[in-house]
Amino acid sequence: MPGPARTLKLAMGTTAAVVALGIAAAGSAAAGPTAGLPAVPSAVSNADLAQRWAPIHYQDVDQTGTNALGGRSDYIAAYDFDGDLNSRNNWDNTGNHALAATAYYSVMETASHWFVTYMFFHPRDWADSIFDTEHENDAEGVMVAVQKDGSTYGVVRGAVTVAHTDFFSYTPSGSTWGAGAENIDGTLQMATSPHDGLAHPVTAQEAKGHGLKARPGYDIRGDGVIYHPAGRAEVPEHPDDRDVSYRLVDVHASGGLWAQRANSQLFASHGTFAGDGSGGCGNGGISCSQNSANAPWGWDDGDDGPARGTLATDPAGLSANYFRVPEPLNRTYVDNPY
Repeated sequence: MPGPARTLKLAMGTTAAVVALGIAAAGSAAAGPTAGLPAVPSAVSNADLAQRWAPIHYQDVDQTGTNALGGRSDYIAAYDFDGDLNSRNNWDNTGNHALAATAYYSVMETASHWFVTYMFFHPRDWADSIFDTEHENDAEGVMVAVQKDGSTYGVVRGAVTVAHTDFFSYTPSGSTWGAGAENIDGTLQMATSPHDGLAHPVTAQEAKGHGLKARPGYDIRGDGVIYHPAGRAEVPEHPDDRDVSYRLVDVHASGGLWAQRANSQLFASHGTFAGDGSGGCGNGGISCSQNSANAPWGWDDGDDGPARGTLATDPAGLSANYFRVPEPLNRTYVDNPY
């Protein structure tokens, strides 16, 4: 059941852009594909595009267990939520700092499509069973593929989510895309956000391990938080808060996550967050594994064809492999920040 009436939330940070309410909901399929057009940047900004297609995000919450912190360990947060870039103290600091809702995005653009990757970060991947392991830091996400159709924001054709070391493929109802080298794992639901009146993809993460799929592949199973892309980094009032705003931060912002990729305090190796066993990591499971979370350029489904990191760094190529795409799919990027 939804939580009690809302009081005042703690809002932290602002978003780069909020989409106007008057824009059409899902980008109607009006004009033909644009794969033959010159590779020039589109009129819409990356921030606006990311905001437009940012998921309504369901987060299951478990309040029980040694390392649950009453549900806080399942809240999404910034990777620097504790005010520093040392990712080896994030587990330790989860209970001592506000976990203001933040997600990260990157946009790759070709003449025919946009590909928007979103990352959701948790300071803990935790367990309450001796048959499971735990680890410091957790970063999983989704890539949303958008066809340019002549409208301002295009139309969503497909999505690929990251659940641990596996990827899952989805298409929304009415999509022209079908199964390619990989099966379609389900329908990408679209739902209208109460904050902007527009249709957004709907994703969900499990409690504890935080695998991410299109809802209802995972869903809230009792207590849970529903995060909305509404331009503010709010802190849930309680573990069953059904309307929490999250802000978007560009992975490629000056001084941001990509700029810090060689920071040895933040990353143990290319695309892998540093994490150790301090602060009680491992008390809830059989052990605490180290250096076990990956940034988008480190995401990998090891038994699929595309290489590690391709979901973020070459999403056009991954889409051409995963899906059957009937419209022309231009694979030359207007700008590749990776």
